[in-house]
This record gives sequence, C-alpha cells and structure tokens, in this order.
Amino acid sequence: MINIAFSPCPNDTFIFHAWVHGLIQDAPKLNVMYADVDITNNIATNPNESSPDIMKISYAALPWVLDKYTLLPCGGALGRGCGPLVLTAEQCTPQYLSGRTVAVPSERSTAYLLFRLWAAKYVPHGIGKIIVMPFEKIMPAVQRGEVDAGLVIHEARFTYPSYNLNMLSDLGSWWEEDTGLPIPLGAIVAKRGMNTVEINNWIRQSLDYAWKFPEASEDYIMSHAQEMSHEVTRAHIELYVNQFSYDLGEEGYGAIKALLGRAAQEGLLPEIDLSKL
Repeated sequence: MINIAFSPCPNDTFIFHAWVHGLIQDAPKLNVMYADVDITNNIATNPNESSPDIMKISYAALPWVLDKYTLLPCGGALGRGCGPLVLTAEQCTPQYLSGRTVAVPSERSTAYLLFRLWAAKYVPHGIGKIIVMPFEKIMPAVQRGEVDAGLVIHEARFTYPSYNLNMLSDLGSWWEEDTGLPIPLGAIVAKRGMNTVEINNWIRQSLDYAWKFPEASEDYIMSHAQEMSHEVTRAHIELYVNQFSYDLGEEGYGAIKALLGRAAQEGLLPEIDLSKL
C-alpha cells in the first residue's frame, strides 16, 4: 500500500484514476488523501512518519522539501496558457493594488511566487496585505468586496466571468512572454528511498490509460469536481494534462530552474542546487 495525496481537481483525478482503481498491472494499491495544494505544501514542508509517500505540491515549495522528497518527472502540471489570474471586481491597472488586500490560495504556491515576481515589477509601493484562503472561496470574496483582488488557479480561469470579475493580469502569459518558457505549477514528489523508476512507470501507465479510455474516469472525476460542469471539467483536463504530465523533458526542467532561480535571486525562495533536480 502506498499513501498518496493529490487534489480533487480534474487533472489529478484524470491522471491517477486508473492507478487508484487497480487498473495498472502489478501496481500497489493506493490510499488516497484528497487535499488542496496549500495543505499538501504544508505537509511536505513539515513531514513526519505518517506523511504521504507521494504528493502533489507546488513547484514553489520544492526548496523546502528536497531533503525528504525527490521530484518526479511525470504526473504534474506544467504548460502554456494555464497560468494563474489576478482578478478584481472593477477594471483597473496594476497600480490599483498598491497597499491593498489580495487573497491567495497559498503562500508557498507557484501562483503566489509568480504574483510576487509580477507585483515587484508593476505594483509601486507593494501589496498591502495578503490573505490565504481556499482557492474556491477567493472569487466570491472578491465579488463581495471582502478583498480588493484575488489570485486564482485551476478552473477559475474558465468560470471567473460568471462572478462578473475582471482579469487584471494573466500571470501565465506574462511569464511566457518574459521568459519564453512554460509555467511550472504542480509537482509530484516521492519520499527519498522509494523506487522512483517503478513509480514513474505506474504514473505513466495510469496516464496512458486515461488518454486511451477518457470516458472510464468520468464518474470518478465528476464526483470530486466540486460542482464543475462537464464542459469546464473537460477544458480543465485539456489545459493542464499535456506532454509535460508524461515527461518534463529538457524544456520542463528548464522552466522549473528558471522559476526557482529567479525567485531565489529576488529573495523570495531559498537558493538550492538546481543541478540536482
């Protein structure tokens, strides 16, 4: 039995459906913990004997976990056109955020890291206050005026117009234009000492099955999709599950090193030996 933690989001349930349901030959059974990325980031950065063996975390959390966990080259979320958004209730410019309150899904998320890098360039005098809240509560909070802006991820890219919110910035587009690289969002890590060759093989077999039989995972995905429509769920999977989910490759690792390296230079993350990723 392997203990694993990933989010209930469609991209994760799509990738791991076959393994979770015993459809991968010779793969061990999984004991699944469904958890938001802020929870898994905190678990990974403060591990103990009962911590999951495999976890989905933010790439931004890697510097704090690499002593206990190793980065896997598959199963994660990295791509183009899939970055986090900064939303406001009214149309405005980045200067509007000076001294104001912004809700974010995690202070150790890739989304927050990209936001900090962007804000350093475009928000004079800095953000006033950061509030961490579950990502599904951010848009309602912006809509109600409880916060001045929200940093959103996942399916919010498709659903924010239904809240009558304005996109102040697409941080993914900004990152891609600035670097020419895809956006590293969610990483899969495994406890050091585990057989990562086998784990990578099981994840890839699960993904192969998902791509070959996409209808097989529909009920499982929708049962965890937090009231998403089928259309939004499909769009979510198409955006976040791609060739980088199967293998990071040279470009994927290059994007991760660029993000962590730039953040370390800005003093936002601890410096690590990027050659060991």
